[in-house]
Formats: sequence, C-alpha cells, structure tokens
Amino acid sequence: MVKVAVVGASGYTGVELLRLLAAHPQVEISCVTSRQTVGEEISTLFPSLRGKVNLRCDPGDPELVAAKADFVFTALPHQSAMEVVPSLLAAGRKVVDLSADYRLRDVAVYRQWYQEHTSPELLAEAVYGLPELHREQIRSARLVANPGCYPTSVALGLAPLLKQGLIDHPSLIVDSKSGTSGAGRSAKVGSLFCEVNEGFAAYGVGRHRHTPEIEQTLSQLAGEAVRVNFTPHLLPVNRGILSTCYATLLGNHDSAALLALYREHFRGEGFVRICPEGSLPNIAFVRGSNFCDIGLVSDQRTGRVIVVSTIDNLVKGAAGQAVQNMNLMLGFAEDAGLGGLGAFP
Repeated sequence: MVKVAVVGASGYTGVELLRLLAAHPQVEISCVTSRQTVGEEISTLFPSLRGKVNLRCDPGDPELVAAKADFVFTALPHQSAMEVVPSLLAAGRKVVDLSADYRLRDVAVYRQWYQEHTSPELLAEAVYGLPELHREQIRSARLVANPGCYPTSVALGLAPLLKQGLIDHPSLIVDSKSGTSGAGRSAKVGSLFCEVNEGFAAYGVGRHRHTPEIEQTLSQLAGEAVRVNFTPHLLPVNRGILSTCYATLLGNHDSAALLALYREHFRGEGFVRICPEGSLPNIAFVRGSNFCDIGLVSDQRTGRVIVVSTIDNLVKGAAGQAVQNMNLMLGFAEDAGLGGLGAFP
C-alpha cells in the first residue's frame, strides 16, 4: 500500500479526494492537513467520512507531510501551493498539485492573471495533468499540475476538432456553467443560498483566471495560437459543469460524421463518453463520477458546430482527475478507485 497525504483537506476538493482515496484498493491515507483545524478529526469536519477516515488534521509543514507519506496531493489555493510543493519534491515525494500554480507554462502569463511566482523553475518540469492528452508524460512525472475544471471540459470537448483542423478557431466562443461548489467552501456573499438559489448569472466576463489555461491547452491542440471568448456562469446546483462551445466549421461536416470522428479520437478512453446523435449531455448523468460526456450538433444552416461537454467539477474537474493522475504516476490501473457510475437522480 502506498501512503498518501492530502494537504489542504478541509475544502470541497479535499473531502472529495478523501472520499475517492478511502475506496482505492492500493493506497492508505496516512496524513491530512488543515491549518485552520489542526488537531481536529477530519471526520468531525466532514461526517460523511466517519468510520472510514478518522485522522486528525496536521499542520501543513512539508517535512512532516513527507515523513508520513510517499505521495502527496496539494489541494491548496493558488500561491499557497507553491509555498510547499518545492520542499515536497526536494524530499523525494511525487506531487499532484490541484491549484493553478503550475498549470501555466509562461511565468509572465501567470504573473498577469495571478501574482508573482516563487518557484518558476518548476514550470517547465510540471506536466499538465489531462491524461487524455498527456498520458505518457504523466507516467514519468514527479510533479503534475491538475487542470482546472472549466479547462478540462473545454479541452476534451474541442480536442478532436482542433487536432483535425476542422474549425475556424478565431470564431470560437465558450459558454460554461458551474455548480456552486466550484467557488470553494470559504464563506462568500456570492455563494450564499439566498444569493444563488433561483438565480443564474454570468461572472468573470472577459477576465476569468481559467482563460489563459484554456487558451494554452487549445493552442497546443491546434498547433497555433488560439484565443477564445470565455464566459462562465453560476448555476444554483451543488455540482457539475456544462460547457457549450460554438465555432464555424471549415468544410461541410454533418453531425454523424463529426460524432464518428469523436468516437475514433476517444477510442479506448474509459472516462470519455460520446453521446449518440440526437442526444446531448446533462450534468445529472455525471454527478459523482469521473466521466466527461460529450455531444454535438452540426448546424448546417449556419455552418457552425455546437459542442456540449459535461463533467462533475469536483471529480473529473478536480479530485477524480487527480487520482487518475496518481494512478498513472504510480503504475496502477488508470481507473483504480474511479470505476463508479454517477449518482442519479
């Protein structure tokens, strides 16, 4: 059994990691940390873990974590992660970082959208942890930057079209919706029940921090610079992301032909499901699972394609993908601990 630690276990992503790891057949959770609740049992913070994960929260000291665990997940906010990741790597531990600190390759871009980077020397080494795109690099990595939830849904939804050069990418518009758990567990006025319930609003228009990550990944797929209009929205639900991507097609391609392309592109990918023609994804069908469901329509009238992609933001958009990356890094079966179907209704 491999001993694993979750640094920053008191957030929604942290508890989702613990839920998945508790059922993993080849790991033992040996350390959980939370600066705000040092000494408290994690199952007191999250009664859903009672009887399965009863560890007390340690402080986030990297030396302590490295002494207790062989593999580490850092589920910390951006900037906080870069304070501990270098020390964990220096101690010989492999790390999956779920913050944004190591996702962007260009330190100037990171500085523009976040703040100064204190370990820019690690940016070139960090592997972007989207297994469907970078599986072989992940296998040999010691530091994996787990992708953001919105970028995961968008990159998987558009990968076949960009790889084959079938869309005019300057026409690309990405319209995404997320459940409120994507905002984290910290108290914020905009996440209060009365603020969210029975409402539906756009936010971060033209300035959301996932924009450069989306553009970086789509540019790699297209082989040239891609810019997008990305607009996120907040849904009054707990979980789920639905991204709708619009682009002008290059050539005459009907829905059946494009769906055949998607099925071929994702052949053998256990966590990507392509909807049949005439059917589109729903966040209700991926809730609690590591699946990404994709459907599309070729609009022959306008010459545009509309791609719809859904994930659970806490699973394939965060903790599930992190476990998928760990499995690759440690040589486990890629779906170990992740085989469950979504919960419906």
